[in-house]
Amino acid sequence: MNPLWRILRYMKPHRRYLMVAVGALLVATAMDLAAPTVTRYAVDFVLGSQHYQWLGWFAAAILAVAGIKGTFWFFQRYSMAYLSQRVIFDVREDLYAQLQRLSFRFYDRAQTGQLMSRVAQDVELLRRFIGFGLLMLVSQGLLFLAVLTYLFLLDPLLTALVLPVVPLLILNIWHFNRTVRPKYQEIQQRQADITAVLQENVAGVRVVRAFTAEDHEIQKFDRVNRAYLDQNLEAARLRAFWFPLMSLTADLGVAVVLALGGWQVARGVISLGSFVAFLQLLGMLFMPLRQMGWLVNMGSRAVAAGVRIFQLMDEKADVVEKPGAKPLPKVRGEVRFEGVYFRYHEDSPWALEGVDFVVRPGETVALLGATGSGKTSILQLIPRFYDVDRGAVRVDGHDVRDVKLADLRGHIGIVPQETFLFSATIAENIGYGRPGASREEIIAAAKAAQIHDFIMSLPQGYDTMVGERGIGLSGGQKQRVAIARALLLDPAILLLDEATSSVDAETEALIREALRRLMEGRTAFVVAHRLSTVLMADRILVLDRGRIVQEGTHDELMQRPGLYREIVRLQLEEGQARAGGM
Repeated sequence: MNPLWRILRYMKPHRRYLMVAVGALLVATAMDLAAPTVTRYAVDFVLGSQHYQWLGWFAAAILAVAGIKGTFWFFQRYSMAYLSQRVIFDVREDLYAQLQRLSFRFYDRAQTGQLMSRVAQDVELLRRFIGFGLLMLVSQGLLFLAVLTYLFLLDPLLTALVLPVVPLLILNIWHFNRTVRPKYQEIQQRQADITAVLQENVAGVRVVRAFTAEDHEIQKFDRVNRAYLDQNLEAARLRAFWFPLMSLTADLGVAVVLALGGWQVARGVISLGSFVAFLQLLGMLFMPLRQMGWLVNMGSRAVAAGVRIFQLMDEKADVVEKPGAKPLPKVRGEVRFEGVYFRYHEDSPWALEGVDFVVRPGETVALLGATGSGKTSILQLIPRFYDVDRGAVRVDGHDVRDVKLADLRGHIGIVPQETFLFSATIAENIGYGRPGASREEIIAAAKAAQIHDFIMSLPQGYDTMVGERGIGLSGGQKQRVAIARALLLDPAILLLDEATSSVDAETEALIREALRRLMEGRTAFVVAHRLSTVLMADRILVLDRGRIVQEGTHDELMQRPGLYREIVRLQLEEGQARAGGM
């Protein structure tokens, strides 16, 4: 029940609504007990004295009790509905904030669909339980105790005969809860699997169509959907077994009361009114116990959802700002790697091993090497998306682990290898890093990235909406928007990871010329495979299997045998082959 206890802590700021609900609950429970009392006196008084004219007054009393009960039920239900919405609002806020804080290592292994399931479906299950199930659990427990006390006052003997049924019902509920809760945890997991497969398929729909893999995807969805079905059917089987058993156990108590109570009425031991009231109260006694199985069913699903939610809440970010982190108000742009060892996960090989280099302020450095050689890893460590395992990364002499993250990243402009654009206008995408940027500043950045003319050719210009993930723009257009977004920050350090990889030769030349001007006075790291991009650099670092194997200018490296000269030779041969093919 730990997740529910944690949810209760979220109720503290809104406890006045809980107090209103509890107060209304007490009045409504009192009205529940008042109805059998009115019935008891109505039967005994009217039949005993045959004053049938009083029946109207007793009917009015019953209606008054029902009206008061309904009014306070309204306050109870509305207060809990309001409370549940406020609590779940706070849970969603904290959950989303946690997703913003978690490090890249978490997202390396997390599935987007699983996260979406927790934020949407699991949170909704908690809301339903808080808004309805939790108060019902309290109200039914209170009603049970109140009715049991009333029954003892009416007829201790009949009540004593009924009591053995109560522990049997409680035992049934306990067994039901113990068997069904693991099933609901599995159901929640299988539901998340469905969301994950659906999200992945929608995101990769063009790849699916390109490889005519629709049947494969249908079969994959069928497997997770069938697993979800099987778990739901198993839970349904358990409910179908335990719920009738609970009803049968409760009916045993009713049968005993009918047999003995009818005999007592015939003998004059109790009045007919008391017997009718006793039967009415007996139904009210077993009703909470019967509903308890349904409430346990709801609670089990809420607990399973809570476990998944708070597992995510309890995830620890491995990249955190240390207490007392130093501000970094101005950056010259010196970057130093000192004996850096880094790997993405404990069981993965080293991405970088003993990397040492210094980049002076305003210097442009190209990182060259085969896929997996460590180029992108170097870029990831500078803004501290990951922490080094050994060694240090320093900016202007400051260990990046010792400075404020917002200050550090605010001085770094990034164009990643996989360009991501939001479902927003082009202007909003360019100004994403500077929400207060003027339209003139956005246009200037777009011109520098050689994308302004294309934007102006669109019917709505800078106010044109781009589709999800930038659908509607070509790869080169998205990349130039991303370059404009980075340049608008006017950063001291630029990180360009394959910034010209998705453009044609003509567009590449335009971007390269713009970048050449914009890199002046900035420290720039350029990851590229194209020789034309590498030649923009003041210095080249050649990496192989996480180590720097060569360093120097293009001319210096071409004079020495090694990996760089081999890469250049292969690119030249590839270019000649393409030219010959044309």
